[in-house]
Amino acid sequence: MLELKKVTKRFKKNCAVDQLSASLQPGVYGLLGPNGAGKTTLIRCLTNLYRFQGEILWKGRSIRKNTDYLDRIGYLPQKFGAYQELTVEEMLRYFCVLKRIEKKEWSRESERVLEAVNLTEAAEKKVRHLSGGMLRRLGIAQTLLGKPEVLIFDEPTAGLDPEERLRFKMLISSLSRERIILISTHIVEDVDALCDRILIMDAGRIVFSGTAGELKAQAEGKTFECTELEQKKLTGRFYMERQFEQENAVHYRLVAEEPQVCRKVEPRIEDGYICVLEHI
Repeated sequence: MLELKKVTKRFKKNCAVDQLSASLQPGVYGLLGPNGAGKTTLIRCLTNLYRFQGEILWKGRSIRKNTDYLDRIGYLPQKFGAYQELTVEEMLRYFCVLKRIEKKEWSRESERVLEAVNLTEAAEKKVRHLSGGMLRRLGIAQTLLGKPEVLIFDEPTAGLDPEERLRFKMLISSLSRERIILISTHIVEDVDALCDRILIMDAGRIVFSGTAGELKAQAEGKTFECTELEQKKLTGRFYMERQFEQENAVHYRLVAEEPQVCRKVEPRIEDGYICVLEHI
């Protein structure tokens, strides 16, 4: 179990993570929030890359100077870098060294994680020849080396095509029973069917914690679709979510505090997310 107790991280006058407390059990957690909410800073605290105030405990022990914890986490940063002149397999062996995996396991581990991310055929390809999506998959592969108990992904599906995004979701589903998995993303739909719990950060704090169903319920009775003509008659405070065409006419989807002249529709996870952030 990971316990966060009043975790705080400041950059001069800016408080990026503010007195944040949470408890993470084995399962999949989606970390959502707008740009600047503090998601990446929190992740860097969890991976011991930043000094911070407060406490983070792994199985009851502080993660500070705790090599046992560091050996048991896999981390994909938002910007994953790799040595351009190494092959994919050489890069994975390099990560095996960093993770203190026994040499006799290097080949087996590399094969296992490459198969998991559909990169087996690229094992001998140099990193500099990888596409952006393939490089992202290599980043995902290295997090899996050594079968870590904690997996932390920062924007893992950025640059992946729909097929590979689906493969990633299936991979996470297969790993989730025995591990703590934290996925930070701005793609709200990625966490809908995948995550056991969703955490929303804003201004350095967690402003929502619950299931996807509970997040959707935040927008119950507040989600509407309307025509362009109806849109001009809207009252009170509302947030226009998107514009689309239907039957050769412009329509709008919105969340609003008050009943509107337009028709009510079933809320989606994106609607609940907007309601939480916009206090609707």
